[in-house]
Amino acid sequence: MYKDIITLSVVNFNALWGNKEVNLNRIQGYIEAAAKKGSDMIVFPEMSLTGYDDVESTPKAEKMQTKLAETIPGDSTNKIESLAKKFGMYVIVGMPERDKNDANKIYNSLAIFTPQGLYGSYRKMHLPAPEPNWAVRGDKPVLLDTPWGPIGVAICYDSYCFPEMTRYYTAKGARLYINSTAYAHCHGPSLARTNLEANCITNGIYIASANLSGLDLNNYFWGGSSIMGPAKEIWQVHYYTGLPFNEKGADQEKMYTETIDLSLATRFLYKNNESVGSPDFRPEKYIKMYQDILDDPNFGK
Repeated sequence: MYKDIITLSVVNFNALWGNKEVNLNRIQGYIEAAAKKGSDMIVFPEMSLTGYDDVESTPKAEKMQTKLAETIPGDSTNKIESLAKKFGMYVIVGMPERDKNDANKIYNSLAIFTPQGLYGSYRKMHLPAPEPNWAVRGDKPVLLDTPWGPIGVAICYDSYCFPEMTRYYTAKGARLYINSTAYAHCHGPSLARTNLEANCITNGIYIASANLSGLDLNNYFWGGSSIMGPAKEIWQVHYYTGLPFNEKGADQEKMYTETIDLSLATRFLYKNNESVGSPDFRPEKYIKMYQDILDDPNFGK
């Protein structure tokens, strides 16, 4: 039987653009602070190791993300791994990852650590502008096996525009979904806030979201790191800690820590509905619908 009670920390992190050494030192400090608060897991934002913003006029080979990218494992992840093992914590950190087999390939990745050490990386599967200027797309979801059951991980655009990610993880048994994000004022708050809340409600799960906050290089990031989950009222969401993206004070650099009860994650769409004899979620039908899309010569035009 899986554990139900987990203590999580999510960090509003104002990454110093291009200053990996300073950011890594602060990441290590937050991990230690979360351990003192009894956290089982700490989540940092997308690209928290280096900062996010792109300088469009800079050639790809000279971009900050290209120069500061590391393989996983690498120097930075080795240091984080030692703390994850020391404190017996799960740690998720956003960073640019260099492909071990092709140094020219850079991914927008999450380095994932367990109490036993480095687990691996999740490479962002969907890339909005301007990320294709320096990154290539990943191809695989990552479902982290934990004492609390499987936990799904994703990055920003994955969560806001592709509900397939949340549904896949929830259908596979996840009661907790991790959203590591770099969501800025230039997008407005609605895309991120509305879709996270909707994914939480419709899937009957918890979402732990960690966002960059404050000024990066050009963009100002919302912050709004939070842990949301099912409310007592049906079809409603409750913020267990943190603030919605556009609430006053949501951009302040801060670590939010909360203990949640995953037994409240109903996952009701994915359980047997006795009245129809199967779950309401119907992948055997959707696979045919998606195949029809792939077979359509007009798709992608």
